Formats: sequence, C-alpha cells, structure tokens
Amino acid sequence: MAFGNRIRLFRKICGLRQKELGEKLGFKGKTSDVRIAQYESESRTPKPALVKEMAAIFGVSPKAIMVPDIDSEISLMHTFFALEDMYGLTIAKNDGDICLHLDKNNPEYTSLFELFTTWHEQASRLQAGEITMDEYNDWRYNFPDKSPSAGFRSVPSKQFSDEMVASLSPDKD
Repeated sequence: MAFGNRIRLFRKICGLRQKELGEKLGFKGKTSDVRIAQYESESRTPKPALVKEMAAIFGVSPKAIMVPDIDSEISLMHTFFALEDMYGLTIAKNDGDICLHLDKNNPEYTSLFELFTTWHEQASRLQAGEITMDEYNDWRYNFPDKSPSAGFRSVPSKQFSDEMVASLSPDKD
C-alpha cells in the first residue's frame, strides 16, 4: 500500500475528513482538503516533517505511513527480490506450501530473526484471543515503539539507511 493509501487509511481510522486533517496540519481554507487529496492521490509528496505531524495525529509511527510501494503484485515481487539481496530472504517449499526463510549465513540473520519472532508472538496472541485486532494494529502501526521486546531496536546498515533516506526525500512539497 503506497503512502497515499496509508494516509487515507489512517485518516479514516481516526474518523477525519480530508478538510479536518488539513486544518489540524495547519492548512488554511480551501487548501486544507485540496492538499490532503493531493497527498492521498500521490500527486504531491509530503515532506518528512509533515509525515511526522500526520503520524502524531494518527497515533502511529511515521514509518507506518511511508512504506514501500507494494500496490501491485509486480512491485511486491521486486520488494521481495530486494529483501533477498539485502537480507538473504529466500523462498522454498515446505510440505507443498511456499515459505519465506531467513538465511542463517546472512549477517542480518540474528536481528531479523528477533524481529520476526516478535511479530510471530504478537500474531499468535491475536489468534489466541489474548489481544484484540485493535491492539494488534496499534502494535503494528507503532512498531518498534510498542514492541514487547522493551527497548529492542535494530539498526539498519548504512547502505540501507542511505538508500531509504534518498528514496523518501521528496523532490517536491
């Protein structure tokens, strides 16, 4: 889901109209709903500071808004290919099911294993009825800040960090 769809999703979860969100962000008059519509349609890209403000209004991490573009199966496949290149994520069959695996020989294995384990624990709690879907979504949309692994933070590689900053740096407002 691209950032425009994420903004729309979180805006609707919060019960806000485009105009209301725009006004909360400081846009005046008619520009308030027009600007939000432009962000949601992705004809404009919000600056990182504005994404941070939106995230605060929505009660989510800014990273929950700015996710990779995976709105098509082809884009999703290329995301998986990038994960294979960067983190050694592999694909295999297990009892006839397609499964994704972490390569134990990859230097990122330990930190990814811990992250995936945390995700699995929360998903299992949801399936067991120990937490609600709202609690699960709150955990997901605020990850890692609300992670039960108190204080756990995985630091991305410098190359990955530089690439993410470059890809998220808008050329326009």
